[in-house]
Amino acid sequence: MKLSILDLAPVAPNSTISDSFKSSVRLAQLAERTGYERVWYAEHHNMPTIASSATSLLISHVAHHTEKIRLGSGGVMLPNHSPLVIAEQFGTLAEIFGDRIDLGLGRAPGTDMTTLRALRREPSASDSFPHDVLELQAYLAGESRVPTVQAIPGAGTNVPLYILGSSLFGAQLAAQFGLPYSFASHFAPAALHQAIKTYREQFKPSAQLAEPYVIAGVGVIAADSAAEAHELKVQAERQRVSSFLGRNAKKEFTEAELDMVMTTPQAEQILDMMRYTAIGTGEQVAEYLQEFAVNAQADELITVHSPLHEEDRLKSVQLTADSCQLASVG
Repeated sequence: MKLSILDLAPVAPNSTISDSFKSSVRLAQLAERTGYERVWYAEHHNMPTIASSATSLLISHVAHHTEKIRLGSGGVMLPNHSPLVIAEQFGTLAEIFGDRIDLGLGRAPGTDMTTLRALRREPSASDSFPHDVLELQAYLAGESRVPTVQAIPGAGTNVPLYILGSSLFGAQLAAQFGLPYSFASHFAPAALHQAIKTYREQFKPSAQLAEPYVIAGVGVIAADSAAEAHELKVQAERQRVSSFLGRNAKKEFTEAELDMVMTTPQAEQILDMMRYTAIGTGEQVAEYLQEFAVNAQADELITVHSPLHEEDRLKSVQLTADSCQLASVG
């Protein structure tokens, strides 16, 4: 089983953003030692508990502290940027770090509408996503679609592209362009099976990819005992609900208030985002992941380890690798 990690660079309670970046380095180093395929970082903006907004910079920082593991975006929200700028950024990464860099692309803004305006982007920017993907791909191939304009660095690096999605749109686009498809089932589970079915049925081979390739997101909470894992699950659920609903209400909930909020339909909807989560001992997690990969028809799983604190998160990464018998390199 190919396993990877999506690291949201979470800012743990009572810690700093600097702590988060140090934790991301340690996580990537552990992932490299224990045989994970890649670590990706997602572009989010104006979210106090996620520090991965400057995605290419975080990739560069982690790459300087690792040697072999693939690193990339999961993803860059392309409507927030010009394709030329992203080609230059990831071309720079490829020139520095060689064939270790992935470029996953998403169509969503990765934030709320107010922040979207602060990014100087219009809501309609997502309409040009298919065209922007092709323009970006051409820059990286050294075959610019814009006369007299080349991505320098970038041209000729052919950084591999991945289409990220949580709906049939992304599945159809990835199939049409002959690109790998990563489905965000770790937070948008509803369309998982239909999207992957659509992608596989409509896939057209390309210069980058001869056959369909699916990566599916899945949450993981592995611990020494099932009881401990479920305790960590409760902590993660409360943090997620507090983060979403507290942000909307522009307040921090007390523990008593959060107890009440957790029983609301809004909280239930947020918790359903975690529908596909492996919870338990390493062996229980490995069994879940194997079944999930088969049912989702996924070639690779990208795991999101949900424990709030670094020690518990690294333990989850280690136990999962051990139980899934990944090829340790050290």
